[in-house]
Amino acid sequence: MGDTVEGSRAEGSPERAKPAPTVVVAGGGTAGHIEPAMALADAVMRLRPDARVVALGTARGLETRLVPERGYELELIPPVPMPRKPTLDLLKLPVKVADSVRRTRQVLDRVNADVVVGFGGYVSLPAYLAARGRVPIVVHEANQHAGLANKVGARFAARVVAAVPGTSLPGAEVVGIPLRRSITALDRKSLRAEARRHFGLDPDAPALLVFGGSQGARSINNAVSQAAKHFADAGVSVLHAHGPKNTLAVQEFPGRPPYVPVPYLERMDLAYAAADLVLCRSGAMTVAEVSAVGLPAVFVPLPHGNGEQALNARPAVDAGAALLVPDQELTSDKVAELVVPLVTDPERLARMSAAAVGLGHKEADEVLAAMVLEQAEGRRR
Repeated sequence: MGDTVEGSRAEGSPERAKPAPTVVVAGGGTAGHIEPAMALADAVMRLRPDARVVALGTARGLETRLVPERGYELELIPPVPMPRKPTLDLLKLPVKVADSVRRTRQVLDRVNADVVVGFGGYVSLPAYLAARGRVPIVVHEANQHAGLANKVGARFAARVVAAVPGTSLPGAEVVGIPLRRSITALDRKSLRAEARRHFGLDPDAPALLVFGGSQGARSINNAVSQAAKHFADAGVSVLHAHGPKNTLAVQEFPGRPPYVPVPYLERMDLAYAAADLVLCRSGAMTVAEVSAVGLPAVFVPLPHGNGEQALNARPAVDAGAALLVPDQELTSDKVAELVVPLVTDPERLARMSAAAVGLGHKEADEVLAAMVLEQAEGRRR
């Protein structure tokens, strides 16, 4: 983009405006990688409305829907999934990496990238390798235990930032997780009536929100849905996002507050506003959002991986804002004896909500955006 002239200096020489930066974000695959990237993109555009933001993704990730919905350009590259065990795919990995890096480098050149921001996952690795030595890199790590892509990217990044203290990436600056302004500015109380109408929930009954990540969680689906009668008997409404690839059959109890199953929650802000309590996984993004809106939680960490979801939940649990139930212990009986009494105890819920205040970093989006724009503008000078 060409320079423009904005007025003149005192001595009469023209002063050139800063050229508009191009920011490339790499955070495809799951909502936990995509949403922070989109929150950053929104913050970049608030700080530099003339900027261009381009997202990298693959054809099989949620980014094919979520990125265009947010109004940003999406460039697709070949995925580089990392095999967890020695298989034939591991032998093919160098070829796949080389092809993806080549294709990613073509994208960076075509959009005239000024900075690459990675959030981990299989989209970030080729982005880091393609940008190395050519475009400044900023790495954002959401978990205490960094994944392979961010470990690689951090070795040659201009800035490394983290959501929480104690990450395994050396020299990481703690900024929190970028969150959408519709979440950080959410007034749950003022939106409560509208939110409950939106989902068809009882306007006055206690309400439980249930979800297991963007794809749902079978163990959560089974345990909570099988406790439907307990919720009905206690006069509790339930909003349950079971995942787009799952189905959920729930017994109806006429005259009682409804149990509302939905495949996916398009309006998480309204879902949070409708609820008095949430039962969900404890991905880093989820914990950050739930804490930011002051919603009491029962976290059920994903039982796989390196235990990062349990670590994500620990600050909220230690502060008294949440409870933690291991996945293998979540049964319909456990839901009945733990969750039903909690969601019907407004005084305890109020204490938990107050404890959530101050746990997050509500300005993380603009703090990170300022860092990213500094790197982009430094390259243009």
